[in-house]
Amino acid sequence: MENFKSLGLPQLLMHSLEKMNFTTPTPIQAESIPSALKGRDILGSAQTGTGKTAAFGIPLVARLMTDPNSAAIIMTPTRELATQVMKALREIMGRESGIKTAVLIGGEPMPKQFQQLRNRPRLVVGTPGRINDHLERRSLKLDETNFLVLDETDRMLDMGFTEQIERVVAHLPKSRQTLLFSATFPKNITKIAGKYLNDPVRVSIGSTTSPAKNIKQETLRVEEKDKYQQLVEQLHERQGSIIVFVKTKWNAEKMAKRLRSEDHSADAIHGDLRQNRRDKVIQSFRKRKNRILVATDIAARGLDIPHVEHVINYDLPQCPEDYIHRIGRTARAGAKGSALCLITSADGKKWNAIARLINPDAKPEFKEEKSSGGRNRRNSSGPKKFGKYRKDKQKSSFSEGKPRFERDGEKKPFKKRAESPTRGAHQKSSEEGSSEKSSWVKKKRATHNGDGKPARFEKQNDGNAKPEWKGKKKPSNSKKVKPFRKDGQKKSFGGGQQSLPKKRSSSHSKGGHQSLQRRTS
Repeated sequence: MENFKSLGLPQLLMHSLEKMNFTTPTPIQAESIPSALKGRDILGSAQTGTGKTAAFGIPLVARLMTDPNSAAIIMTPTRELATQVMKALREIMGRESGIKTAVLIGGEPMPKQFQQLRNRPRLVVGTPGRINDHLERRSLKLDETNFLVLDETDRMLDMGFTEQIERVVAHLPKSRQTLLFSATFPKNITKIAGKYLNDPVRVSIGSTTSPAKNIKQETLRVEEKDKYQQLVEQLHERQGSIIVFVKTKWNAEKMAKRLRSEDHSADAIHGDLRQNRRDKVIQSFRKRKNRILVATDIAARGLDIPHVEHVINYDLPQCPEDYIHRIGRTARAGAKGSALCLITSADGKKWNAIARLINPDAKPEFKEEKSSGGRNRRNSSGPKKFGKYRKDKQKSSFSEGKPRFERDGEKKPFKKRAESPTRGAHQKSSEEGSSEKSSWVKKKRATHNGDGKPARFEKQNDGNAKPEWKGKKKPSNSKKVKPFRKDGQKKSFGGGQQSLPKKRSSSHSKGGHQSLQRRTS
């Protein structure tokens, strides 16, 4: 395949490709498009920036144009990639195609997407989460969709979309055409390919573990304290648009704010931004309103901005494969670019993994320190043994009465701890050996006699007397006292003296404990 004219594409599609200056296909396009036009399933992989979107977009649009009853759905791992894919496909279709589309991604208002789905779109692009959301709401039906594209499949599986992808595929008819593109082919990709693809054509262009040849790779070893200052110096030395990759969302916002305070035109993009804010940041960077874009790995894949000349890895990625995708944001479509990594002493293990991915025969540049197991030991003679007792100590057993160790180190026999007078009303006298017990004192105000002692709950301490009311009924000969008289006065319990009831204070709560105070004559 030397050009697109030999493929027999629809005239309207060829007219759109000529407007886009698509004359000579890229290797991935030349290998996959002819087989896809014949209805074959495709299992493809290629380096980033080699035209994979057109590789599945051209046969997809040709299918929609030639068959009015067909429909297609494309799943991508991120919102930005979904938006970018839809933009590219609309250019390929042209305005005169009349094919209705819908973009289903998170962060956008649902009423807008409902309106798109009511128009019965034949092309749907979205993320697995939002597509499943519409399937559950029954606002999206896929029983007539016979063309499926899984883009950046390895990234979707890394993000935990395996179950959601399976739910979407379950709504599709079995007689369909499936195109799966992935940067790498681990075991889970092979498993999905064997489950969803029917006798696929395997297309692999170049090495997916090596960066593009037009990227100049550089490393700079720095101290952690000098890292930001080295970044600023590199920004002054380099010309053109720059993407700075950091590890966390918080660092992205913090760095962009600090660069703006130092008169740099910079902005940040990360997963916590709303979709409209993400779109504004990307559009400003695409239109060169901002020279520096501080980003997390959310921008490592699918972001196609041709004028990006430099990529700086301020923080190395957690996954070595993400390094290939990060630096792939530059040197797009045959252009030249550079990639710089700021490496500290703590990044040795990560950089060695990246070097082994690019060149398996490469020798490690950093010495990897062995982990101490998470414990700080004073000596390295061996691990500390736990669970044994010293010879001069015995294990205490409270059930058999064996001696235990007090804080002063002396052996003392175990005995029950004496109760403090403040812990209860009963106290046992160990010196005299008597069984004298004090009566239960309720924490409640009571009427006092003339001698200042409670009249009703008097203390009894005569011999072996026991508490008056504890576990016994009141004596039958005790006189029952009515608390209130008919004339409204409250009867006193001490000596027949009476006092008028005092008005209740408004500060008392309805459910709290209330008491009446009495004046003694």
